[in-house]
Amino acid sequence: MDQRQRAARLLERIEAELNCLGLWQSHYPSSQALASTEPFAMDTLDFHQWLQFIMLPRMWAMLDGEHPLPQNIAVSPMATHVYREELEHHEGLIASLREFDILLSGADPLADDV
Repeated sequence: MDQRQRAARLLERIEAELNCLGLWQSHYPSSQALASTEPFAMDTLDFHQWLQFIMLPRMWAMLDGEHPLPQNIAVSPMATHVYREELEHHEGLIASLREFDILLSGADPLADDV
């Protein structure tokens, strides 16, 4: 399985994890909220909303359009930070995001540098 196929499977897993956690939303945030220029749109969206409405659609568009995938991505550290009070409950989502980070970047963003 090549990188693009593995990326698609991981995106599907991330979507499934959001669903299992009850975080998948059927209604879209406002266009103003989606237009945020802050990292992870943290000023207008919850992290799971950023995943669903910004990151996932962009990644799917890259895959579907056969555009180059990012080579430096680190989403799992933000997930670990956001869900720090409930790590066990969100471990499947964090693990999937970590695998996605490693697949695209070739490095584990959660590994200790020591």
